[in-house]
Amino acid sequence: MTTKNHRSAVSLFPCAGITAGALWLLTGVPAGAQLTQAQINGFENKIGNNVEAATILGGDYGVGGGAYHSGSGGNNVDLNVSKFGGMGDIYPIRPLGDTGIGWQPQLQGNMGYLTAKKNFNSTPIQYGDQNENKTFAIQFGGGARFWFDDHFSIAPTFMGMYGHTENTYTANSAFGQANQAQARQLGLIDYNVNTWTVRPALDFQYQYTWDRTIFTFSSDPTYFYTEAFSGSSGHPDVNGNSVTWQNKIDVDVPLGVELWGKELRSGGCFSRTELYDGIRDGLNSEYIYEVHPRIVMDFLGELWKVKWLGLGGSYMWGNDFHGWSIGVDAAFRF
Repeated sequence: MTTKNHRSAVSLFPCAGITAGALWLLTGVPAGAQLTQAQINGFENKIGNNVEAATILGGDYGVGGGAYHSGSGGNNVDLNVSKFGGMGDIYPIRPLGDTGIGWQPQLQGNMGYLTAKKNFNSTPIQYGDQNENKTFAIQFGGGARFWFDDHFSIAPTFMGMYGHTENTYTANSAFGQANQAQARQLGLIDYNVNTWTVRPALDFQYQYTWDRTIFTFSSDPTYFYTEAFSGSSGHPDVNGNSVTWQNKIDVDVPLGVELWGKELRSGGCFSRTELYDGIRDGLNSEYIYEVHPRIVMDFLGELWKVKWLGLGGSYMWGNDFHGWSIGVDAAFRF
């Protein structure tokens, strides 16, 4: 096959789907003396899904950072995600024997920090209480991209991720103060837990160039398996499966206009990500939309491995949440 240029992006705002400001990362009610075992089991299952969702949101490279809001009325959840990461295909494209297929290594990585706060301002029994989750996660891995012609490629990848989540419940209501000790003993509040996650994925991509404008269509089914391995006494049992399936179109438009001797490029991407299993239950959403415009300057061949550098932003929405982000948009060519 003919060797061709292919964009490799490492971005603070990758156009992918689960940035879900969402936000059922916090369980609603601490356990009370009247809770049945079935109710306790329900809370534990919900917390496990919440920790799994928080780890994916905070640690996966495909999730953009930003500020998000979920819910209506007085019991809303506010989420902030700060992260840096992305992926890159390493050049040149190499022939795979005599098959006519080209291939190139791919590296992926990310680290992020997530905070989520829920203030109980409308529930009378817990009025004035606050529940807060903090999650740090880091992931790394890679794979290879296989080119079947100048347009179509497939990239199977495998990543591992470590996550640490801490929960703090501040009880100001009479109910919260009366039941905080039992809830803590049961591991429903005031816990910390360490998790590991494996992440196999398969990215299908079709790229088409019209004049100098590059259109990239991709479909990326991704599987997550997350399990707890240590934490505080009575930490929640995290043992779950999650699946995301993102479908995206990206457009890269050279503008033919220079600023400080560098050509300006515009474009962006639009995606819909389907959510399944644990992350769907943890975020209380079946899908996430994201729109991401950008304006950047072309630095290819002039600044280390930088292809472009500029500004980008995203707006995300789902069943019952919305959020936005703005910051540096960068792409690298390795």
